[in-house]
Amino acid sequence: MSDILTSEERKELPDSVYGLPERREYPMPDAAHVRAAEAYFRYCPEDLKPKLARAILQRAQDYGVDVESPTILSYAQQ
Repeated sequence: MSDILTSEERKELPDSVYGLPERREYPMPDAAHVRAAEAYFRYCPEDLKPKLARAILQRAQDYGVDVESPTILSYAQQ
């Protein structure tokens, strides 16, 4: 899978790989996309940031990605 998902590829992904499954935003089917979700975290609506931060950390753990962002780590504690 490339770093860029086509709309068709996104449609085929299960809700469980999305950081915000109810909105189907921030897909994280692999390590590259976990890093992308981390990079785009600042664009997440404020009220959803704690949920997304926890999802990023969970998926990062699944793929062996080190998340060092103090912002994400802070929101994950909320």
